[in-house]
Order: sequence, then C-alpha cells, then structure tokens
Amino acid sequence: MARWEEIENEAPEFAARVRSLFEAGTNKTIATLRKDGSPRISAIEAQFEDGEITFGMMQDSLKLRDLRRDPRLAMHCPTLEPPKENPESGPGDAKLAGLAVEVPAPPDTPHVGAGFFRVDIREVALTYVGTPADHLVIESWHTETGYRRKTRA
Repeated sequence: MARWEEIENEAPEFAARVRSLFEAGTNKTIATLRKDGSPRISAIEAQFEDGEITFGMMQDSLKLRDLRRDPRLAMHCPTLEPPKENPESGPGDAKLAGLAVEVPAPPDTPHVGAGFFRVDIREVALTYVGTPADHLVIESWHTETGYRRKTRA
C-alpha cells in the first residue's frame, strides 16, 4: 500500500492529472462492501492533504459501518463528460482502490462519532480517449508494478 505522496514522487505527471480530476468537483463516488459482500456506492467528499487522500463520514452512516467492518474501497473522481464532437479533448476518468485506515478526528471537529480516514492506495487508474479518437489510453500505478501506460483500440 502507498501514500499519495509516493505516487506523486514516482509518476508526477500522472499523479497531477489524476489529482486534478479528483479535485474537479466536490462529490466523488466511493464503493464499499456491505455485510453480505455486495457492493455499495455512495457520494463522498475527499481531499488531498499532507501527502494523503483523506475523507470523513457521518456517524452511523452505512458506508461508515461498511468500512469499519471491511476497509476495502474504490473511489471514482467526479464525472466530466468529454465534448461529443471532440472526445479526445476531454479530461478523462480517474479511480483508485485500496484500504481505508481510520485516523483520529481533527481536534476541532463538532461531529461526535464521525469516522475519519486516509487511504492506503493499492492502485490508481486514469483512462482517456487518445489522439486520434480511435483508441483509449490507460495509465495506471500499482503497488506491485509501479507506473504503466497502454492503449486499447
């Protein structure tokens, strides 16, 4: 598992593009696992701070219960549609997966019982339409393989 800062150090241009997509809007999507193992998707606000990706959630929320039971997660950036007439000029799509690690609540938080987390990252992916717009470009980073770039027709 890795901190965000490690990815920034290993693949700075890739990390910058992924971060810009995640910061393009407030609401991201998080996937957690329900008690029966089926997926749950929810909205989440997350931020990059001190070399980490962090987020919090309200007391007694279902996603908080999910993560306290099973810390595996996936997170998707806000969706930004590419222009139909010029899809290769679109920003792409970013996602990551890893484990949620619960951290102490910030000292000034008024949210008693809320959960606060950082992400131990296992993998990150960035997908976008290539130029010309006849293929996809998939850039990724994984704890076992590092940064990679491939195309798919």
